[in-house]
Amino acid sequence: MLARATQRAGLPRRGLPPTRSNGGSTFAEDPGRAAPEARIIWHADLDPGTLRVIAVPSDPSDPDSIRTQRLAPWLAIATDADGREHAVLSDGWHRIRIDVEDGSIARGEAVLLHYRLLGVESAETRILPLRRFLELCRHGRFAKSLFPADPRIDRWLAVLRVHDALAAGASHREVGAALFGEERILLDWSGRSDSLRSRVRRLVGEARRMATGGYRHLMRRRS
Repeated sequence: MLARATQRAGLPRRGLPPTRSNGGSTFAEDPGRAAPEARIIWHADLDPGTLRVIAVPSDPSDPDSIRTQRLAPWLAIATDADGREHAVLSDGWHRIRIDVEDGSIARGEAVLLHYRLLGVESAETRILPLRRFLELCRHGRFAKSLFPADPRIDRWLAVLRVHDALAAGASHREVGAALFGEERILLDWSGRSDSLRSRVRRLVGEARRMATGGYRHLMRRRS
């Protein structure tokens, strides 16, 4: 069993919005860990794709059972004060979040999972994560076809770069040069059109909103 995210952050109470103090992550990860190695366990209230399961010890020969060792290469688990497991399965680029409401997905030779799906809208957000999980269990891989590229990634990366530049003391003009190149800045920054400066201002505004808690809404905006 892997247990990389073992430092527990405060769990927000149900019905209340997550506070800025804990960032919405159920357990803290080492900030010095490289992104592909990090295992962030977002609180289920922020991650609508989190699968809720009940794990029951099972006979390994049962075709519906899952051998725990089969999940071990990708599994990171943190346990809360009540003993419940909060898990993420990840290869560094793809992830599946699971909350175990009863039992354990790491102990014993095999488990039978009961999936907690209810309603219409709530169930819809979990169908794709469930398909991803079943594919991983069957074939031991994160199927690329079930993890389509998110068209917003390039924008988010630009926002991260802007945030880092601002934290280092960069001016708006310097931010623009880092993003679009010094040559374009020389041509367009002081020209008649304000479009380039407006674009930089929008990115700066978005970076500041993200840094003050806006990042917590990213997963809820999934299409």
